[in-house]
Amino acid sequence: MKRILAVASVVLTAGSLAACSLDSQSESADTVNVVIGYQSKTINTVTAGTLLKAKGFLEKRLEDISNSSGVNYNVQWQDYDTGAPITAQMVAEKIDIGSMGDYPLLINGSKTQANERARTEFVSVTGYSPTGALNMVVVPPNSPIRSITDLAGKKVSASVGSAGHGTLVRALDNAGIDPKTGVEVLNQQPQVGASALESGQAQALSQFVAWPGLLVFQDKAQLLYDGAEGDYPTFHGVVVRRDYASQHPEVLDAFLQAQLDATDFLNENPLESARLVAEGSGLPQEVVYLYNGPGGTSFDTTLKPSLIEAFKGDVPYLESIGDFADLNIDEFVDDTAIRKAFAERGQDYEAALNTTTNPSALGGQDPVCNVAVTDPKLASELWINGRDATQAAANPGCLLRAVREANARGEQVRAAYVPDSEFGTRWFADKSVWVQDGRNFLPFGTPAGAQRYIGGHPGATVVEYQQALVGAV
Repeated sequence: MKRILAVASVVLTAGSLAACSLDSQSESADTVNVVIGYQSKTINTVTAGTLLKAKGFLEKRLEDISNSSGVNYNVQWQDYDTGAPITAQMVAEKIDIGSMGDYPLLINGSKTQANERARTEFVSVTGYSPTGALNMVVVPPNSPIRSITDLAGKKVSASVGSAGHGTLVRALDNAGIDPKTGVEVLNQQPQVGASALESGQAQALSQFVAWPGLLVFQDKAQLLYDGAEGDYPTFHGVVVRRDYASQHPEVLDAFLQAQLDATDFLNENPLESARLVAEGSGLPQEVVYLYNGPGGTSFDTTLKPSLIEAFKGDVPYLESIGDFADLNIDEFVDDTAIRKAFAERGQDYEAALNTTTNPSALGGQDPVCNVAVTDPKLASELWINGRDATQAAANPGCLLRAVREANARGEQVRAAYVPDSEFGTRWFADKSVWVQDGRNFLPFGTPAGAQRYIGGHPGATVVEYQQALVGAV
């Protein structure tokens, strides 16, 4: 009897374990994991990362699907400093959807294409610059280096394979300096590079947004080179593993719908978006707003032909940094899913595709100069501490007057933004190089830009920011 009971106990236990195992499998079959790789401090990807996460748009979209299908979705967010580790995790099939800059996207497509389960496709843009603005090279505040040509023989910190490194390579090429032999590139993560710059280990740092702006804002660096000088489009975008998208097309659709939600929210509420991104990234809100405020990065999801052509022009970069397999851009880029997302919202994808103006622009009435703010190439912005809204200025001169009047009232200026007079890049007014030309005061992002202007305008001269504030009329 004891033996019979013992055998019965074993059978029951085994049966219970089997039942538990089946239940566990059943539960996992009803739950789909969605693993997203993002970069909280890379502002040009926030509509597919930091802001998207903060607003919960993806979770809301997936919850709607769960309510009708009974399938649950487990969203996991993984934060990285650059695109390289996201690509490594996608190669290992551990990340399903990721966002990164144009050069990292090239590497992503190249590295994942050998494995069908890891193979990715580029499905949407997060943010872009038609001129390559805002990816920048900075130097220490008192550096004697005044232009890219002065970098010859110097040590430059950059994350090899990143958008910041791509900007450096293109800038050096344009200046006639061999990127491989003309400078010594220190392959460092952004925060390590920032320390290297501060300690003197590196004489310059080339990085993607928002690192250059952060260091300049903190008075740890000055701007040497803005990517807009190269006048070549740059962008950040979203990749998905094709195998995952084929198994869970509803997830990719929900993600792109959520990205569109985040894009609309950012363009309609840039200041609130900056606050949310600042909280999620640890960056100062003033730095975030430099990039995602009006006139900064163009947040637009469409895969514009101009960007794809520029992408094809970036392919030789792969050969310049290592042994990477050739990437067929036409096969890598797929706008099927983003077109579908637009159609489901009743929106015209072709119209958005052909629009090249920044969706977020300053407007309204300038209260100081008492004129309408209409020209995006001149529109400036004042952010006074304690106010819930910023103040638009029709041009940099009006902005200077607005700052002067705020100071006279005893108000604290939290930040002031002006467009670079040469390239139009949005930059900090108090970190700009100001040139006086007659009664006009013109801001430039770099000393080299100011000197180019002075060279063509006899009598023009560089002045301190405080002089510009006093002299503005």
